[in-house]
Amino acid sequence: MAQQFPDRQWGSRTNVLSRVATKFAATKPGSWLIRKITPLDRAVLERTDAKYTVLGPIGAPVILLTTIGSKSGQPRTQPLLYVHDGDTLYVIGSNFGRVKHPAWTNNLLANPEATVAIAGERIPVRATPVESAAKDAIFARFVEIASAYDAYRSRTTRDLRIFALTRI
Repeated sequence: MAQQFPDRQWGSRTNVLSRVATKFAATKPGSWLIRKITPLDRAVLERTDAKYTVLGPIGAPVILLTTIGSKSGQPRTQPLLYVHDGDTLYVIGSNFGRVKHPAWTNNLLANPEATVAIAGERIPVRATPVESAAKDAIFARFVEIASAYDAYRSRTTRDLRIFALTRI
């Protein structure tokens, strides 16, 4: 059996702040605001090795995923919500329901080896695209974390890429 990923989540997804934030995140202005605060969140996550996040008080499980740019060959780091499944982490390329896939998904397709920062640890991982048959169940788990994912999926006609991350 593979080693379990650490799990660090603070705050609560059931408090009033979390419920309001999730509803707001499902709106286009909310998505815009989250995209604008992403650099701040990335900075907090990088300085704390993903122990703390701007979204922490609302109970959002956030990791830092570092991929290698498919065109540049340079490291690219993105904070992402994740679903924790013991020895597997799942990430989804919702891109807030925008037309294009997020660049990090293209990076993983080109080079599936990446690094995850979670709960103060940096862990090398391998990304595997989730097969269509398993996507619905995993997507439902993302909706449990943040109902905004339903709104993101409804905004686009593209298939949202989901990746399973496992330790190397």
